[in-house]
Amino acid sequence: MDSTRYYLPSPSWWPVVGSIALLAIASGFLMLLQKMDAGPYLMGAGLLILLGMLFGWFGNVIRESLAGHYNQQVDISYRWAMVWFIFSEVMFFMALFGALFYARTLSIPWLDETPLLWPDYNAQWPTAGPGTKEAFTPMGAWGIPAINTLILLSSGATVTWAHWGLKKNNRLQLKAGLVLTLLLGVMFIVLQVHEYQSADFTIKTGIYGATFYMLTGFHGAHVTLGGIMLAVILGRVMAGHFTSGNHFAFEAVSWYWHFVDVVWLLLFVFVYWL
Repeated sequence: MDSTRYYLPSPSWWPVVGSIALLAIASGFLMLLQKMDAGPYLMGAGLLILLGMLFGWFGNVIRESLAGHYNQQVDISYRWAMVWFIFSEVMFFMALFGALFYARTLSIPWLDETPLLWPDYNAQWPTAGPGTKEAFTPMGAWGIPAINTLILLSSGATVTWAHWGLKKNNRLQLKAGLVLTLLLGVMFIVLQVHEYQSADFTIKTGIYGATFYMLTGFHGAHVTLGGIMLAVILGRVMAGHFTSGNHFAFEAVSWYWHFVDVVWLLLFVFVYWL
């Protein structure tokens, strides 16, 4: 392909299909909140349409890449797009961490200084919230959370090892590294589910329960998404895709996985440990 020309794909219906899928999911969720029988079915249909859209649209992108339509300009565009996507995810988690820090450092001390509003309230973190005497045991740091920290750090090492294999054209190392990374991600999710099942509190347990489950739950969702992307990359590797000089899709997923690792380290320190 001419390196001076920017590839423009043909007009596509996939964005419209994706919009319809998101509308169906959102509408079904609202109907579910209103306890309408059709809600779960509409959500399910929306999810199926969304999966079909992702499969079809990304399939087009893969075929275009394998056909040699993408040049260095397109590669740079994809890299910047992934950078800004990860930046938006950073801001998303910053908002959740901001809620946690506000509750711990500003909200609780202020409430403790207003005994007329909240009598018998002890401004000690963790708390179920003002005006309640609910007793619960907060999640400790040195059980499952510490094990999950080791698992995610190890997965960051294995995906880097896989990347080294790809750069050296060592397909066996590439495949082994991806399989190990995917298995470690599954182990993380399984342990997090077990942690939730054994917890002594719920998302309704005041500000502590709300911030704990929002932060760890959304992170778990990101690990799940990262695992799906790793599985797709593994499938493409098995199909013989990627070369040592052309493998941005692999790099994009590895960037995302390292981002998930860093967020978990912050979670471990500020949600579990401190």
